[in-house]
Amino acid sequence: MTAPKPQPGILDIAPYKGGEGKVPGVTKVHKLSSNETPMGPSPKAMAVFQQMATELHRYPDGAVDALRQALAKHYGIPADNIVCSNGSDEMISLICAAYVGPGDEVIYSQYGFMMYPIATQARGATPVKAAEKNFTADVDAILAAVTPKTRLVFLTNPNNPTGTYIPAAELRRLRAGLPAHVLLVIDAAYAEYVSRNDYSNGMELVAGSDNTMVLRTFSKIYGLAALRLGWAYAPANVIDVLNRVRGPFNVNAAAQAAGVAALEDTAWVEKARAHNDAELARVTAALQKLGIEILPSVANFLLMRFPGGPEQVKAADAALRQRGLILRGMGGYGLNDALRLSIGTVEEDDMVIAALTDVMKG
Repeated sequence: MTAPKPQPGILDIAPYKGGEGKVPGVTKVHKLSSNETPMGPSPKAMAVFQQMATELHRYPDGAVDALRQALAKHYGIPADNIVCSNGSDEMISLICAAYVGPGDEVIYSQYGFMMYPIATQARGATPVKAAEKNFTADVDAILAAVTPKTRLVFLTNPNNPTGTYIPAAELRRLRAGLPAHVLLVIDAAYAEYVSRNDYSNGMELVAGSDNTMVLRTFSKIYGLAALRLGWAYAPANVIDVLNRVRGPFNVNAAAQAAGVAALEDTAWVEKARAHNDAELARVTAALQKLGIEILPSVANFLLMRFPGGPEQVKAADAALRQRGLILRGMGGYGLNDALRLSIGTVEEDDMVIAALTDVMKG
């Protein structure tokens, strides 16, 4: 018998692998591999989530109206220009489903999020990697990669896994340099953590545009990763397209309610941001003293490059795991000399520093 065959190119896709959360033989594990907030979700969001237990037999609001209205009020943008999704991953897939197909090209930066090429290949299109400069997206390289076949440009700003960013002026230059038919997708998943004066999440580029959109998420600073809640701010023409291809109930009711509560709990967000600001600086300084190269990060994680290369990375990873500390290996990004550390609690960060001190001095 002949088994069903997938579309051409599907089996060439390397499946996305999320950050690990278990270590064999280790009971107490500290997961620092997925850029999750160590603060957890807002108590207000947790309370609303628990209240939803009695409504599990009801379908969610397909229009996600309450959350879109809350986002519109919070950011001062029209609710009609917001579409929500089952995490940013779904939004990325929806964008590719709507705008690319066989023969098309999608550009992303060298160390950009792995879901961009995966979603592109799933639609039979070709992912095009633009070289970065000093581990930072290079506007000139992106523009040079544009061809008549280009349909999308994905830009994570700040970038994951490097933690670097391009300033607002460069973002505007990128948009101005792209052809009108190319949709620029700015993924600002970590925007809430950035405090630099020259940074822009790109949302000001959406108004008056028909070819620029911004992706946001509740998975990071808001601590709702388990609920899978993302959203996009986009021109009316793009919103119309995405609403035609998304599922009618793609955002569950508990996520919608928790999202509204989390958005309103600004004190919790400020607490999470303050913790990250302090720990990011402290951990960076401590690891640099050990001789580990730390890329300048504006997000809630650090990319650590080890002077001893891949072998030292293996030793560091083993030492960390023995203590129940799980970081993210960067081999999938071609960075075999690096590990990515999500900022944790003070206790967790101290454990990482102690483990790496032993490795670097051993």
